Amino acid sequence: MSLTTITFFERFEADILSGKKTITIRNQDEKDFLLNSQVSVATFEQGRWFCDLMIKSVEPIQFKDLSQLHAAQENMTLSELKSVIREIYPQTETLYVISFSLVAN
Repeated sequence: MSLTTITFFERFEADILSGKKTITIRNQDEKDFLLNSQVSVATFEQGRWFCDLMIKSVEPIQFKDLSQLHAAQENMTLSELKSVIREIYPQTETLYVISFSLVAN
């Protein structure tokens, strides 16, 4: 079954809305999005909707293979990216890069 909603920590909202954040990296529990599907986006903390995104791709990646490109797409440094991922997924090696674009509302 494909997912139709996604949540982000509130601290990422401005980067998503400005187009500075164009990917998210998730574990296997949050990878089942259909390509070219529109998903609702809400804050993780409050469940407050703030935009819709179009899913462009879902690609597996190993934690060790994360690069400067991924960090730039997340609007952070590579060390920040790896730190955030380890906070959320401390033991996960296989992750999924979900590429998206903002849907004009």
